[in-house]
Amino acid sequence: MYAKFGFAIDYSLLWVMQTNHSISVDCVVFGFDGQSLRCLLIRRNGLDYKLPGSLIFENEDISYAAYRVLEEMTGLRDIFLKELSVFSDPQRVGKEDLDWINSFYGVNTLRVVTVAYYALVKLDRNMRSYTEEKGAFWKEINNITSLAMDHREILNKALEMLSRDMTYSPIAFELLPKKFTIRELAGLYKAILGVEIDNRNFRKKIIGCGYILPTGDKEKGVAHKPAAYYIFDKHRYRREEKKTRKLNFINWNE
Repeated sequence: MYAKFGFAIDYSLLWVMQTNHSISVDCVVFGFDGQSLRCLLIRRNGLDYKLPGSLIFENEDISYAAYRVLEEMTGLRDIFLKELSVFSDPQRVGKEDLDWINSFYGVNTLRVVTVAYYALVKLDRNMRSYTEEKGAFWKEINNITSLAMDHREILNKALEMLSRDMTYSPIAFELLPKKFTIRELAGLYKAILGVEIDNRNFRKKIIGCGYILPTGDKEKGVAHKPAAYYIFDKHRYRREEKKTRKLNFINWNE
């Protein structure tokens, strides 16, 4: 096994499952810590940061390669994953990065085309511990300045798609614990969409939507007034989504 930066590669397998020298996958993995949106990064060679990724094996399709990378990094198989885009600029990987790729994978390639995905995980204590053991870091989005290769461009595109998808699908609940407060949900929308939220209107819409249900439980051991916990009922949502394509939790003129 070889685990130079986060995910393990078994080079004994590469003789059987040869990598394609010119096609890779890169994954933007988002997590929410209750206050800020974070992205999972790997520190390469102890210097710059990059997104989790890998050259693909010749006997696997591209989406399988993405799931493989995510399982290696997070330990999860059942994970929200969406294809983002293909990045194929012949100059997207500079000479130094190409030298690193060729050395790390034991290949000889002149360019790499990557298929990017974004994924959503629940960023709890167990997830932090697992990824830290892999040598990965959860960096706050606003504190990410530069990344290796064109990974900053990939991250920006993932943020754009995530913001758009948040207004049309219930993917926010992939980032929250099973039981959550309306305050946490509002904070997540604010962190991703970058908008101020009218808490009264937001609460009214959440309670009236029909598929976010109270559990009867409240927060414990908090300094402020305990907030009620809610759950997302995906079966009710599937019935409700036929009525509208937009969630309408946010008024964009607030």
